[in-house]
Amino acid sequence: MKFIEFGLDYKILKSIEEQGFKKPTDIQFKSIPPILKGEDVLAIAQTGTGKTAAFVVPILDILQKRKRGEHNTGTRCIVMAPTHELAEQIAQVFRELGKHTNLKFVSIFGGVDQAPQIAKLQAGVDVLIATPGRLFDLVSQEHLRIYKTEILVLDEADHMLDLGFNKDIHDLIKFLPKNRQTLFFSATISPTIKKLAYALVNKPIRIQISPKNTVAKNVVHSVAYIKMDDKRFFLERTVLENPDSKILVFVRTKVRAERVFKALERVDIKSVTIHGDKTQEERFNAMTSFRTGESKILIATDISARGIDIPNVDFVINYDLPDKDENYVHRVGRTGRGNQKGYAVSYCSEEEKELLADIEAYLGDAIEVITIAHDEYVDTLAFSQQSSTDWKTLMRDAEREETDFKKKKKPAKKKKKK
Repeated sequence: MKFIEFGLDYKILKSIEEQGFKKPTDIQFKSIPPILKGEDVLAIAQTGTGKTAAFVVPILDILQKRKRGEHNTGTRCIVMAPTHELAEQIAQVFRELGKHTNLKFVSIFGGVDQAPQIAKLQAGVDVLIATPGRLFDLVSQEHLRIYKTEILVLDEADHMLDLGFNKDIHDLIKFLPKNRQTLFFSATISPTIKKLAYALVNKPIRIQISPKNTVAKNVVHSVAYIKMDDKRFFLERTVLENPDSKILVFVRTKVRAERVFKALERVDIKSVTIHGDKTQEERFNAMTSFRTGESKILIATDISARGIDIPNVDFVINYDLPDKDENYVHRVGRTGRGNQKGYAVSYCSEEEKELLADIEAYLGDAIEVITIAHDEYVDTLAFSQQSSTDWKTLMRDAEREETDFKKKKKPAKKKKKK
């Protein structure tokens, strides 16, 4: 099937063609027709399946063909997203696919001055893409009218709940009209997600894209058993042996991200970091630098794993294994996108073997182990400039990291027993 068969407005079809989209993905094929008919949709699909365009394309068509109500001067469509980065990314897709229309798109999020955002809203907006916190703030301050909103979209809804936005979402619903179209997109489904979804949607069309493999087929997965205090040496070697590759490194905490950054800096390897302690401007600059290839290495916490489309990532390095097994899928989904091949390499210390077992159980398959011979392991440590220049500092850092990990791990175990 081709996009032209959906009966879309020619201005939108023109943009689709310019973006190089040939035919709809599975989630687009199944979602676009019911959305165009005005149905509520509950869609479960993993990252990288094309679900952003699955709701952007039909929303553009609906708003383009449906005239704004005479008394509706507010926002016609609201898209809620969990993070600043994802909100801006969704806004960019709207801009690209809606550039031949007269529709106006604005993204708003916290962490920055709200005054410029308010000014944009006062100038009029058709589609507003926002994080729940900032959206609720502006509605509460009466800077934003949403009582005549025609379409509501929740994207990456499960991640919004993980970030504690449940109350904000429920509070916002009170300001929205009951007679609206609601589109609910999530990568996973759970009792909490179901409860939220069915509180929002009305007799929805349920769509679930469940590939046999929970991760993309063109991602090569492997795990290497490496001591916690030796991981930085193996990362250094991977970077130096792949100088032209774009490498996304995932760590467990904000503190770890900065420590890995400094470890690479000590051996003159340039990288950038992104995590919750960064300002919005710092996060934006880091993402831009990595996207454009100015920086080849991005060190991130799981804030960057969900829904962010970063082109041409060659390697995802799980420097630390994720605490939640499903986050493994979101992390490695940053590579091997489209028809490109990608590599996901996990560094597993003795303390993380239980996490690895949980991940493999979630995947339903074992991850291939990279066997590192004793001589090769020793050579890697010798290969590193860090091991010979600042070993006392590195060992102190390693001890702190191991202690931090054990402290975090103990409460998690107690929780499980309950």
